[in-house]
Amino acid sequence: MKMLAVFSGLTLALSMSMAHAADQPLKIGIEAAYPPFASKSPNGEITGFDYDIGNALCAEMQVKCQWVEQEYDGLIPALKVKKVDAILSSMSITEERKKSVDFTDKYYQSPARLAMKSGTQIGDDLSGLNGKRIGVQRSSIHDRFATEVLAPKGAEIVRYTSQNEIYLDMNSSRLDGTVADQIILSESFLKLPTGQGFSFAGPQLTDPKYFGDGIGIALRKGDTAHVQSFNDAIKALRAKGIYQAINAKYFDFDVYGK
Repeated sequence: MKMLAVFSGLTLALSMSMAHAADQPLKIGIEAAYPPFASKSPNGEITGFDYDIGNALCAEMQVKCQWVEQEYDGLIPALKVKKVDAILSSMSITEERKKSVDFTDKYYQSPARLAMKSGTQIGDDLSGLNGKRIGVQRSSIHDRFATEVLAPKGAEIVRYTSQNEIYLDMNSSRLDGTVADQIILSESFLKLPTGQGFSFAGPQLTDPKYFGDGIGIALRKGDTAHVQSFNDAIKALRAKGIYQAINAKYFDFDVYGK
């Protein structure tokens, strides 16, 4: 009877702890400087594909979302110290990052590209980058690719806190180009007035060593419960057509990929 009472007490305490946890918002880290995936509207609100998908996933999981803005290179550290519970900020699923975090299945996929002055010829082997100044967002997969692949081709790699800062320096002729996600470059630069005179250069960049297996939601190592919940929710959004509706709001093609 004494053991039963102890067990009952522990069960009650655990149940109360779980109930308390369920009442807490799910804190999602995001960098709102990456349109059309995440940016700030004129009234200061976050907007974009990542933001809409995140809110739809939380609605599907029936949990309250609390968005936490963070510079991109601080997202994984914030996850590790529990400042956020998940990262939903166009983060590529790579083997290197899997050493630090767990990932959900992909929720979209896009290759990387170089954008440079229109007419610039760099060749499929990228040998034309010799002597060129290429801007990258610090601590991104493109930073690693540029360091390990473009620098040996003779490119000078210049690191920035945000992609928007790179665009400013490209327009001021302080950079010759940038390497980033193809969709980001197209939607947030090349299709806009600020991107006039620039275009994609060279081939699509798809090496899984650097660019991974799509874009996923990052969670703390061992957080299998949230990984499964998010995976189930991603499947549900696609099955119900919610994903496709959000996709159509931002793109005229299927961003999910194959």
